[in-house]
Amino acid sequence: MLKELLHRRRFIFFIFVAGIGGSFQFGFNISAINPPSEYIKNFINETWIERYETPLQEYSLMLLWSFIVSVYPIGGFVGAQFAAFLTVKYGRKKSLLCNDILAIVGALIMGFSKMARSFEMIVVGRFLYGINVGIGIVAHGLYLGEIAPKELRGAVCMTRAVFTAFGKWMGLVVGLRQILGDESTWHLLLAFSGLPALIQLITLPWFPESPRYLLMERGNRALCIDALQRLWGSGDFTEEVKDMMAEKAQMQGESKKNLIQLFRDKMIRCQLLTGMAVSVGMQLCGINIIYFYASDVYHQLGIPKDKIPYVGIGASGIEMLTSVMCGFIIERVGRRVLLWKGYCFMALWTLLLIITLSLKDNFSWIPYCSLVFIFAYILTFGMGPGSVSGVLPLEIFTQSNRSIALVAANSLQWLSLFVLGLVFPFVIDVLGPFSFFLFFASCCLASLFMFYILPETKGKTLLQINEEFNNLRNARRGMCSIFSKRPVVQNQTEILSTRL
Repeated sequence: MLKELLHRRRFIFFIFVAGIGGSFQFGFNISAINPPSEYIKNFINETWIERYETPLQEYSLMLLWSFIVSVYPIGGFVGAQFAAFLTVKYGRKKSLLCNDILAIVGALIMGFSKMARSFEMIVVGRFLYGINVGIGIVAHGLYLGEIAPKELRGAVCMTRAVFTAFGKWMGLVVGLRQILGDESTWHLLLAFSGLPALIQLITLPWFPESPRYLLMERGNRALCIDALQRLWGSGDFTEEVKDMMAEKAQMQGESKKNLIQLFRDKMIRCQLLTGMAVSVGMQLCGINIIYFYASDVYHQLGIPKDKIPYVGIGASGIEMLTSVMCGFIIERVGRRVLLWKGYCFMALWTLLLIITLSLKDNFSWIPYCSLVFIFAYILTFGMGPGSVSGVLPLEIFTQSNRSIALVAANSLQWLSLFVLGLVFPFVIDVLGPFSFFLFFASCCLASLFMFYILPETKGKTLLQINEEFNNLRNARRGMCSIFSKRPVVQNQTEILSTRL
């Protein structure tokens, strides 16, 4: 599958352009806040002394730092609420272009925060970055999901995970003390996100709008075919257009739904809950907390302070490489297997990590075992949940519901990340290594859900996947009717026969 993709050079360049201003920004801002954490805390304390002639208490400083970290997912949650409206009204491409301007404004605020002696500007900048990523992840995901044929959909959509991992790795590399992670340049590191936004703002106008959006939302068949030819090269796209038209015909008379209406619709409730469970599970497994508070986590492992940045780069490099490797197997193995087995092994690595962290003071070699389990955990995440979780929500919803459903899933993801980001420093301070039991339990629950509930979506059209969920819902109703005291009455004929 990937060999076919490699022959389409223009399309590969499009994937890069879409990713650099989409999920790359999410990953970069997850990790880039950690390398200059000590300098930012010192800057906050110095600014406070200049204003009030008294230093901040340790608890207040930790609370303020946690808020700076956690205001990013708050912005992401806010941005996700606008994403559905923007992507439907203005399209995927224009939404990303306008979103880049927001990132550039946030970068300017971050860059001048040190000169202005204002830590509040860091808060505002992080909030704007969050809004930018909240919109960008939805638009990027919709864009990828709608330009990929079904036989390459998994490989194309999982590039979201590759760019997220690449962003995390880049955030740690640029955050090295020898580059921008120094006391004199940390504000430039925080402003770095403006550069990928500028790259996308310049290059994305050369690419077309999503073909599926042009046909199904705008009703323009000619522009749809032209967009397919510009993306994939010359060829016969009759089959692709036929699938889109079949889906559009099924949507006839179906109005756009808001989030509340989506929850009330029993026909797609199962898909919605599945998408939300996949998104929340990816956050509650704890992978992004390791990047948010890498210094604290690796300090718990007993790693020397001067080695922590390089350990973090190695860990994020593993996630990036395994995300790329997942592209070679996702269409062969399938989504469901990679998810449930991935979470199962992640639970195992987390349990072993808790044991080794509890014994790290007893044996000098134990911290190295802990580091191995951290790397195994990240490797498993990259090969399974980290890559597949970005693909699945794009596959299980039809065109009319995809935008708002993706917003619902991403909103829960942002809320989960906010809560974890805010409370984790205090939890790890109180519970130490036993705080990882939260992630162990989350991985276990996610593995059980994926094994028993999730249907396989590999190689299927959106209509076929929708039928799979209908069968799942009907099977659940059948089980309910078996265990109920009275049989389930399906229609008026059955009611009449029952009375007779």
